[in-house]
Amino acid sequence: MAIELVAFDVGEVLVDETRMWGEWADWLGISRLTFFAALGAVIAKGRHHGEVFERVRPGFDLAAARAIRQRQGWSVLEPGDLYPDAAPCLKRLRSLGYRIAIAANQPRRMMTALSGLGIDADLMACSEEWGIEKPSPEFFSRMVEAAGVPAARIAYVGDRIDNDVLPAKRAGMLGVFLRRGPWGVLHASSADAARADLRLDSLDALPDALSRLPEGGGGS
Repeated sequence: MAIELVAFDVGEVLVDETRMWGEWADWLGISRLTFFAALGAVIAKGRHHGEVFERVRPGFDLAAARAIRQRQGWSVLEPGDLYPDAAPCLKRLRSLGYRIAIAANQPRRMMTALSGLGIDADLMACSEEWGIEKPSPEFFSRMVEAAGVPAARIAYVGDRIDNDVLPAKRAGMLGVFLRRGPWGVLHASSADAARADLRLDSLDALPDALSRLPEGGGGS
């Protein structure tokens, strides 16, 4: 088996973030259309998604707002937020003998919430825990170390070319691009999208796509 471990990003790969972003718009008192338009503009310019708050509310203190919302009982993840193909894909990959990792730019509470919804993985790691964010090379080298698997035997699945696919490939992994969510749709038309080792529109197609890889195939 060329690939031994399949690692997943979270947002727009396992989790549909529509509810989360929409609730931010509601909490800020901004129409969802306006908020999503501003988010799209930030994404299109390759900026950090957190900048959307500064666009719609100049001077906005995101950290303070998150603390307030947590005290108000903000739900970081609900069962309906999982993409329908997420759990079945992980289950099938396990049945085929692959190990599973989830490694993403997320808070610890997101990883805890995923486990609470039955998302099981051999390795669950997040940027808050490690103090490192993608696309830092250190994030991917840390993942290789924690997984105990050579980089060439890891496939990393993400919806972003800049944060996921290219840095994973530079680390020696197989870069899998999932075209969904705002980043996936916008990045699919970029020239760099062609550098992905695999391009998919659904996680349903991932197990078969991996099984068709030649022995020894991997990122470059």
